Amino acid sequence: MNTKELAFALMMGALGSTLFAISFYAGPIAPGIALDFSLIACLIAGFFAGPTVGFTAGLFVGILPGIMFGPLGMGGVAGLIGLPIGKALSGLTAGLIAKGLKLGQKPRSSLLGVPSTYLSYVPEAIFTYAYFIFLLGIGTGGTVFFTSILPKAIVEVTIISVIMAALMGNTGFSNFVRAHFTKSTPKTKTAEKEQ
Repeated sequence: MNTKELAFALMMGALGSTLFAISFYAGPIAPGIALDFSLIACLIAGFFAGPTVGFTAGLFVGILPGIMFGPLGMGGVAGLIGLPIGKALSGLTAGLIAKGLKLGQKPRSSLLGVPSTYLSYVPEAIFTYAYFIFLLGIGTGGTVFFTSILPKAIVEVTIISVIMAALMGNTGFSNFVRAHFTKSTPKTKTAEKEQ
């Protein structure tokens, strides 16, 4: 990972933390359960910069939710470790999907934005299920996951998938982000004279 990629991952980490903080304080559904739109930053990193940047950004994005739902919430230290890993899995998967489907290189990539976003969340959902089983046991953990966590996540991912499709379809945004990773060679004096 080069400096540009690391800087982008850090920027997406900051964006994800900001989105989490806004949604955590503005939209609590129940005690300990709030809408979390920090996944947008992980997916931007994965879809536009690749799996490595998506994974790294996911680790950074997961720190604040890990603190709030971990030591300051009901998850303890396991939450502080588990949430960044879950977010990182989503960023990694988004990058792999974008690479495999060549999102952004084909016309109308935005049509794949919604299904790609849902698929990117699947590893995090499986990891979250395992996390709740480990933390609370199979009976309670499964019940909590299927009655509160998964329905909330489906609502979040539905909203996020529409946002991601819009971002993928926005030529200005796509070109701006992709230009950040395009390798450019400096113009030489001979190249300038030929133009």
